Amino acid sequence: MSQPTPNAPRPIIIDTDPGIDDCLALWLALTSPELDVRGLSVSYGNTVVENAHRNAVEITRRTGKRVPIAVGARRPLKRQLAVAIETHGASGLGYADLPAAGVILDWMKPLDRLLAAQAEPVTLVTLGPVTSLALALRSDPAMVRAKVGRHIAMIGNIEARGNTTPHSEFNAWCDPEALAIVLAAELPTEMIGLDVTRKLIVKATEVYRLAHAGNPTANWMHDALRFYLEFHRQYEKLEGVVVNDVLAIAALLQPDVLGFQDLRLSVDLDDGDDRGRTRVDPKGSMARVALQVRPEPVRRMLFERVLPWLAPEKEDATV
Repeated sequence: MSQPTPNAPRPIIIDTDPGIDDCLALWLALTSPELDVRGLSVSYGNTVVENAHRNAVEITRRTGKRVPIAVGARRPLKRQLAVAIETHGASGLGYADLPAAGVILDWMKPLDRLLAAQAEPVTLVTLGPVTSLALALRSDPAMVRAKVGRHIAMIGNIEARGNTTPHSEFNAWCDPEALAIVLAAELPTEMIGLDVTRKLIVKATEVYRLAHAGNPTANWMHDALRFYLEFHRQYEKLEGVVVNDVLAIAALLQPDVLGFQDLRLSVDLDDGDDRGRTRVDPKGSMARVALQVRPEPVRRMLFERVLPWLAPEKEDATV
């Protein structure tokens, strides 16, 4: 196996369910020279898989990047399909203008084939339910272990309140059985959950500024984020939007902004409020869990690379 070149871009694959905050995270990953995005795998989660695929294609088109797009899980392993229409809108990207979603064809390769095609281990970033990774582990666990050198998951919560039930984070709630499989595999998993992502916020005033930037991309971003803002205002009583998934990409670009602790975890497979609850469990599986965050450096990077109309020099220029 060839050795990576020093300072070469880090090879990554992203499994995602775009998703408004996924859109910002994907934009950041695709436009950051430190990262070599080898492919995207899309699944259900924030929206149905047909919309997720369309949204990923649109994001890559708008960023000017060409990457393979695989199609992963269409539904949870055992649970009924549920998507976050109230959070992300019917399309998955709020009010943003999008083409019609197409048909998912059987020849579109799943995540395991995307991983198997890699000549070297990659970092796998999962931004949605981990069903696609669980299916890959069921299909060929040795291959997954050989190809996934590091797994960063935006999933779960330890001390923070849930965003789907009082105790559970949405991605874990969608498919707790899949998360149980992934945790049991004890890949080098880093859980970046609500304990830290809830602190990464784009303010309402910043969302509004995008509408007045006089730029088509800024307008498109505003239309997506405006829906997200309406959701947060109604359900979270927050004058801003929590951009959870951005932090999973920032973990690769600014590792010093997060503080981790090695913990043994389990996930509840019950129904009701405990469904998908992630717990510290002495008998559970080992993972690194992010429990501290410095959000301001991440906000600055997000504004500089994805939302440049909000970067400090732009703000200073309007004063």
